[in-house]
Amino acid sequence: MGEGFFKQKNGLLAVDIAAACGVFTAEQFAGLARLAGKTGARHLKLTTRQTVLVLLPEERAGELAAGLAGLGLKVAPFGNVVRPVKACPGNESLCPRTLGDALELGITLQERFLGRQVPKDFKIAVAGCPRGCTDPFCADFGVIAAGKGVFDVSIGGLAGSQRPRHGDIIARRVPEDKVPDLLEFILERFRGLGQPREKLGRAVERLGLQAFLPPADMLSSPKDDSALDEFTRFLHSEN
Repeated sequence: MGEGFFKQKNGLLAVDIAAACGVFTAEQFAGLARLAGKTGARHLKLTTRQTVLVLLPEERAGELAAGLAGLGLKVAPFGNVVRPVKACPGNESLCPRTLGDALELGITLQERFLGRQVPKDFKIAVAGCPRGCTDPFCADFGVIAAGKGVFDVSIGGLAGSQRPRHGDIIARRVPEDKVPDLLEFILERFRGLGQPREKLGRAVERLGLQAFLPPADMLSSPKDDSALDEFTRFLHSEN
């Protein structure tokens, strides 16, 4: 796994910094500003992946990276890995259109999967409603809220290409707690079936969508047997 250090044409180095789906505390923002100033940074740039690029002299990059841990931030992983998750501010507190808590789910997915090794870079986008402000159908794994606590999931989106591809829906109304399991399954299939440096969308085109469909029982919620258990206890009780 590589890290997000990028040499620029002007001789500076760009350091890609990841937060929780682009959410910083005021202390983190202020601390990053102080750290950037201390290390001679010229500019800070927000990216489409909800990360922050810091442009600074190459010899100061190590000092900047070392100071991130104290702020609860990190240099974003780069290469053929799961990249920082892109999530909209979709929750009941922040967006009037939201159908589900996209931000919390996005942060959960990033904390669990960020940096996982894959055949080719893997991007995740989570949206709180069908407006899809985070472009979920352009991501390798797109998640779109379909109601309170349930999400539709697509795979194989590919925007950064001369031959772009729209993601395919593989599951609808997936319970929120099952989305990480579904992502785990897709990553496992991708690692097993994908060729080196092959995007997931191209693997879907080559092998067919069926090769990546999850088993039906994976997404089913366990039945609530509490009432049945109570009745069973009643039958076996001494009266």
